[in-house]
Amino acid sequence: MDQLLKILSDNALTPAADIARMLGISAEEVRQKIDDYEKRKVILGYKAVIDEDKLNLDRVKAVIEVKVQPEREGGFDRLASRIGKFPEVRSMFLASGTFDFLLFVEGANLREVASFVSETVSTIEGVTATATHFMLKTYKFEGVLMKGQDSNERLSIAP
Repeated sequence: MDQLLKILSDNALTPAADIARMLGISAEEVRQKIDDYEKRKVILGYKAVIDEDKLNLDRVKAVIEVKVQPEREGGFDRLASRIGKFPEVRSMFLASGTFDFLLFVEGANLREVASFVSETVSTIEGVTATATHFMLKTYKFEGVLMKGQDSNERLSIAP
């Protein structure tokens, strides 16, 4: 990955002048490269990592494993496009292993997520099985340790 993209993925708020110093180029070159990445849809957006526990949102998150029968002409892509359009689906990946898709979903409560899986996802033609795993606590998200833990602290090694 380009160093500029690595810096932005670690902290999208890093000022162009700081990035320029790190890369040994001008701030204007940094801005031009970022503009180019945005135009080419390499950079699709910017997002803050939020500790939702501090906001008492009471949202329920789950990982849904979905096994499908790929379509003859569309393979996995057509089913992925259909499932990915639901607003409950926050992220979706094609995966190896027993299940084909990993869906990261959110709902207002346990019943809403369960209903989404049983009444929506599992009824889609081509879906053959699902497994739901509710997320109970977040320790690390998008490379950021939660609860203000020092990410530079090294793990101790026991003899």
